[in-house]
Amino acid sequence: MSKMANRIVYGEALCRLAGQHMFYVMDADLSKATGTKRFADAYPERFFDMGIAEQNLMATAAGMSSFGTPVIASTFAMFGAGRAYEQIRNSIAYPRANVKIVCSHAGVMIGEDGASHQCLEDLALMRVLPGMTVLAPCDGWETQSLLSQILSEDGPCYMRFGRREVEQVHKNGTPIRIGRAVRLREGNDVSLIACGEMVQECLKACEMLKERGISAGLIDMHTVKPLDREAVCQAAKETGLVVCVEDHSVIGGLSSAVAEVMAEYGRGRLARIGIEDRFGCSGQYGYLAEHFGLSAARIAEKVEAMKMGE
Repeated sequence: MSKMANRIVYGEALCRLAGQHMFYVMDADLSKATGTKRFADAYPERFFDMGIAEQNLMATAAGMSSFGTPVIASTFAMFGAGRAYEQIRNSIAYPRANVKIVCSHAGVMIGEDGASHQCLEDLALMRVLPGMTVLAPCDGWETQSLLSQILSEDGPCYMRFGRREVEQVHKNGTPIRIGRAVRLREGNDVSLIACGEMVQECLKACEMLKERGISAGLIDMHTVKPLDREAVCQAAKETGLVVCVEDHSVIGGLSSAVAEVMAEYGRGRLARIGIEDRFGCSGQYGYLAEHFGLSAARIAEKVEAMKMGE
């Protein structure tokens, strides 16, 4: 499969969508890294670089959106979801401003930048805000499909993706809808539910598990909020064991969202694979994937151990 970073696809998609939608784009002195530079070069009158001032970025985006035009605000997840959280809460979420926060470099897999830049809590922070849609696309097609949809809908949204190039999972034209999970594989023994770039690792893990005699299904949960409750309950009903995989803290993110649904459903057993109660560390992608148990091989090992322990 071809590889491309979702942040690069995002920048290209902004340019294509500019002819279909009127919107402004803001960044915080990171346009080359986040992918918005392509839009800035093509539509300079619709792009604003707010400098290294993420709180001003979010507050200004909220103010500009009040005149009726959507605003997309981009930066690294650590600085968007973290440094500017109060502005997102009070200036964007509370008044339901039509601001789309799109952050790159999320999760531990961003590499050598280390713990200060590895945002492991953004899904939790955004998910708790009333009315905030929370998205974590796995590949380029999903990124551009979801971006197009949020520009057509009113209200605040948070979308996150990582840094590295990833394999394309979905064929162009595959229906992707906010709030509707995509079942990528059927399985009888265990159901994996993943979001973002962990979807690719889980696809590989499913193949490894198949060789070990374990039938693993896989659900791409690109929308963390509103969660596809029906897909979660169906998975719990079909296989009993549900395993969530996320490049995020196991506290408050996808795993917690799925746990809440399963607790109310009262059926199935949940296991979580993600970052435990700790910060990240510096290292190359391969090292980090192994160290934090997020590589396909480590995921397969953990799932196999869970099945053997039943």
